[in-house]
Amino acid sequence: MSTNSFRAAVEAADLDALPALLAEDVTFLSPVAFRPYEGRAMVAAILRGAFRVFEDFRYVRELDGDGGRSHALEFKAKVDGRDAHGCDFLTYDDEGLITEFMVMMRPLSAANAMAEQMSIQFERIKQEVLAG
Repeated sequence: MSTNSFRAAVEAADLDALPALLAEDVTFLSPVAFRPYEGRAMVAAILRGAFRVFEDFRYVRELDGDGGRSHALEFKAKVDGRDAHGCDFLTYDDEGLITEFMVMMRPLSAANAMAEQMSIQFERIKQEVLAG
């Protein structure tokens, strides 16, 4: 598995493929939450929630580093009508599974809109995690 697998799943809107790309103990670092989220089920549910919030999401550049163990996927999208520009930083283990997923986003107005929209999604996210 590789970042191309993750990017391909996102670009195909194949949200069912996401859990298989994540390590069991994956950590998600959000641009709008202080504490990290951990675990495959939680991170997959957060990614599905974000997918529901973003409009016109697209990756515009991919950077590779650390011998293929780190990738940066730059994206552009809209959140509640606001332009957002961000980057997904992915770290992989020896099996090619994502162990850390960190998101940075700008401008502040888009990050604030993301925080607001994700708070609306969070009850559904928790239900998805509990449903397993």
